[in-house]
Amino acid sequence: MTSEIDWRRAAACINLPQRYVFTRKRAEAKHTLRACNQCPIRRQCEAVVDPSHTWFDGVSGGRLWRNGREVAV
Repeated sequence: MTSEIDWRRAAACINLPQRYVFTRKRAEAKHTLRACNQCPIRRQCEAVVDPSHTWFDGVSGGRLWRNGREVAV
């Protein structure tokens, strides 16, 4: 559990409001997508979240997801 928390602390989106990270809206996702461009754990984030298998809504790995499908931004 500790190592899981440690990698999340390295996320570029750590201080963004959750509504930007877990949004379904393109306009709100822009803040998080900009952070993803500089994020050192971008690939790890997408691998752990596994959006296409978890029906994830929000931003992960530099992409916006809605119901586990990538949304064009």
